[in-house]
Parts: sequence; structure tokens; C-alpha cells
Amino acid sequence: MKNTDVNYEALTGLMHRYNILADASELQGILCGMLAGGMDPENPDWKLSLQDFINAGEPLNSEVASMTVELYEQLCQQLQGDEFSLVLCIPEEGAPISERGQSLIAWVQGFMLGFGVQQQELKSCSEDVKEALQDFSDIIHMDSDMPENEESEQALFEVLEYVRISAMLCFSELGHHSSKGADGARVLH
Repeated sequence: MKNTDVNYEALTGLMHRYNILADASELQGILCGMLAGGMDPENPDWKLSLQDFINAGEPLNSEVASMTVELYEQLCQQLQGDEFSLVLCIPEEGAPISERGQSLIAWVQGFMLGFGVQQQELKSCSEDVKEALQDFSDIIHMDSDMPENEESEQALFEVLEYVRISAMLCFSELGHHSSKGADGARVLH
């Protein structure tokens, strides 16, 4: 993650301090799923949905809300960018592999939740999106208790990369793409 990105450890610690049961991975997964499922990024209702999902419908503490908005804006930029720059909000590489695996599972669970809220009709989805969602369903059942070795590191890297690319595929097919035109006016694609 770049230094300007929302930090997994900082956001997760803040969320736990205010008794929010989710972590930064699940939070980003939910947001990404909602966007990839077709939610308009300009619609502020995502904040209310998120409160329902992670805080029993209660408003988020101002610190958590502020950091969540930063994460959301960062995510929108990554998804709408031309560089396939989605960075999953999970623990850094130095963290134990089982912790990173569990965070990946939480991210995918969050994605499936957010996506399902926005996109209940999969008939119009491509076979690639349907396959990715089926694979995500399988990843949720992945064993996060992995030995600390090079083979496990490589396997986790491959699954992380698959999840990242698949999330961007879902967004590219179903998400709202907006950008600013030369005159600054919002243009939807």
C-alpha cells in the first residue's frame, strides 16, 4: 500500500476501539462489492447501508466515518482508474500468513455481501462474472490456517491476485464509471 492509502492496521484498530465487529478488509470488501454490483459512486446512501452491515444500524463514530470516507474515495479512484490499481486492504506482507488469509476471506465475504445487495439478478452477467462469484463463494470456505512457507505464500499471492482482478472485472462490467470531462462536467460511461 502507498503511504497515502488507508492503512489496514490503523482502520481495523479504530473500528475495534469503537466495538465495530468488522475489520478494514471486510469493510473495503463490502464497499467494493457494492460498487462492483452497480451502485452509483455519487449516491451517499452507501453510508447508511454500511452502518447496517457493520454497526447494527447505528451511526459510525466520526473518526471511523472519516476514515471510511477516505477508504471509499480511494477505492473509487482505484476502480475507475486506467491502471488496474485496486489494492486490497489487508495486513502487510510481514503479518502472519494465516492473518492475511483470514483477512482475504473477510474481504471476499464483504464483497459478496455488498455485491448481493446491489445485484440480485445475475442473468444479465457475463459467464466470467458468474464464474468469479462462484470462485469467491469457494474462497470463503478456504482454510486460512496455512503453514508459514514459500508454497503457502505463493498460493496466497495467487488467490489475492485472482480476487483483485475478478473484483475489477465485476466493476468493469456492472459498475458505474464516471470521470470529469475537459470542461469539468461529470461524464458517465
